[in-house]
Amino acid sequence: MVKKNLPPSHFLNRELGLLEFNRRVLAQAADDAVPQLERLRFLTIVSSNLDEFFEIRVAGLKEQIKAGIKESGPDGRSPAEVYELVSAQARALVGEQYRLLNSVLLPALAKQGVIFPRREDWTGPQSAWIRDYFMRELLPVLTPIGLDPAHPFPRVLNKSLNLAIELEGRDCSGATRARPSCRRRARCRGSSACRPTWRAPSTLSCSCRRSCTRTWTSCSRG
Repeated sequence: MVKKNLPPSHFLNRELGLLEFNRRVLAQAADDAVPQLERLRFLTIVSSNLDEFFEIRVAGLKEQIKAGIKESGPDGRSPAEVYELVSAQARALVGEQYRLLNSVLLPALAKQGVIFPRREDWTGPQSAWIRDYFMRELLPVLTPIGLDPAHPFPRVLNKSLNLAIELEGRDCSGATRARPSCRRRARCRGSSACRPTWRAPSTLSCSCRRSCTRTWTSCSRG
């Protein structure tokens, strides 16, 4: 068999191909024929896929660039060229993802009674419930980590939630880490100020950010 040397135009770049796949997944989130919660689910699938994509594929590209590899792949692009294209296309993909979330899906879900209220929109009973939930469920599993010039920067665990907290006073600095096993959202319950069909999940980050200043009275949120 005679081996044919096909031109680069006959080949697809695998990193760019993965981004195209995620663009098709995102198209499901943009489809009005798909149920609202399923559209939100497709949106989260894109985020999960991009996490793995950057952890493996983009990290590999950066290692090749760091090693000074300039040889082109079968598609005729060098690692640096692929990295530039991936960066631009990934930013555009994430921008469209957030546009769908904030301008399309969240307003549509709100019409169905599923609300993701901002911290400044919480009512008194909602704030009290979230405060109690933070003290009961979240505070016991938070891991305070000191940050100062005398110690190396702590290892940031993969897919963990980390909040930087700036403390007022001399030589005060630190961070707080929530275990990856913590639920990332909680539904407010038992509020007499809520109508019967009111469903308002609060994210773990919002609960921690709101409650940290009241827990550590000398700190300001980072």
